[in-house]
Amino acid sequence: MDKAYDAAEFWSRDQIEATQAVRLKNVVTRVWNGSPFYRKRLEEAGVTPESIRSIADIERIPFTTKDDLRSQYPLNLVIVPHSKLVRMHCSSGTTGTPTAIAHTQNDLNVWADLMARCLHMVGVTRDDVFQNMSGYGLFTGGLGIHAGAERLGCMTIPAGAGNTKRQIKLVKDFKTTVAHILPSYALILGERLREMGEDPRKLPLRIAVVGAEPYTEGFRKRIEDLFDMKVYNSYGLSEMNGPSVGFECREQNGLHIWEDAYLAEIVDPATGRHVQPGEVGELVMTTLVREGMPILRYRTRDLTTFIPGECPCGRRHMRMGRIVGRADDMFICKGVNIYPQQIEDVIMQFKEVGKNYLITLEDDGLGDLLRVKVEIREECFVEDMRALQGLQQRIARRLKDEILVTPKVDLVQSNSLPVPEGKAVRFKDLRGEK
Repeated sequence: MDKAYDAAEFWSRDQIEATQAVRLKNVVTRVWNGSPFYRKRLEEAGVTPESIRSIADIERIPFTTKDDLRSQYPLNLVIVPHSKLVRMHCSSGTTGTPTAIAHTQNDLNVWADLMARCLHMVGVTRDDVFQNMSGYGLFTGGLGIHAGAERLGCMTIPAGAGNTKRQIKLVKDFKTTVAHILPSYALILGERLREMGEDPRKLPLRIAVVGAEPYTEGFRKRIEDLFDMKVYNSYGLSEMNGPSVGFECREQNGLHIWEDAYLAEIVDPATGRHVQPGEVGELVMTTLVREGMPILRYRTRDLTTFIPGECPCGRRHMRMGRIVGRADDMFICKGVNIYPQQIEDVIMQFKEVGKNYLITLEDDGLGDLLRVKVEIREECFVEDMRALQGLQQRIARRLKDEILVTPKVDLVQSNSLPVPEGKAVRFKDLRGEK
């Protein structure tokens, strides 16, 4: 690991904020000189590099949105000669213009250092065997975490996504101790082992790094109990490199954002103004050290909060809470704002619930109908209709208490809901379909 970034892990608040002020001014200067798009934006806002004197001046800089990145596709935001670019990643969207992020070699080195710092923070060492069960290619989670594990010195297995039998064989044969895995796939892997008559707790796995899709604390607890291992939350987005932006420490109480590399804000999605610590708002991110394609004040659309107070682990980099939803994922049913994670948080508290569920919003001819299909574990799917109806009613009541809307709860057999490749699809709005 680069010693400068390793030392920064335990910087004081004074060191962090002083470095941020210098790096913010530097990145504004660089985009002012190198990006016609950003120079025009900054001039319109009355901002010059000389006017950036502290990190408080970040609020004077205009936001960057996903539509802005799309408008500059493919490489119009790059501010270095293209001969210095060594890699490109794209957003995971399948329709429309994607967002593309280009990296120099130095960018990749910094990214690997930050990712190695994340893994080291949760106790991963060069003695571990790291199995990356994530997709490679344009998706940043594969190569990003892979590079961090190698930088840390782990024997790293690029298993890729899917092929559950192969994943299990690799874990057993090479005695994998640390895995990077989607939370939804972790439950699939565990259930497959049970179907094979094996106990997931007997695998050598001791740590899992999870991310890329929203999941609740109840979901995490279920994975930990299933495998008898610690599960640590990871946060990243391709516009900010990918994984390495935020990561839990062993306290599992919020994700530390590496503020020597990123300047993070939380704003009111409607007004764009900063919210108070502890209040939920939209996460906004600025790259401070990226060389090839810096981004200023990117609106992530992810809703979270900054956790006030110091972390017992001793690191002073601010912590953010888990993502509670996306500003564009919220749906409205009967006049109530609802996030899919609220529903997951409730249903995962029932031990009878299996690994999958699906939320649909339908039109029943009289208005909106919220339907929640829930897989029930095979051993709990009994023929006693009264028992199933009782469970169905308990889930519906608990959901109403949480979301203030009474849903139609359907209990379905294990493995009956579709399992997509990659990120789990938990919500579908079917109101426009016949």
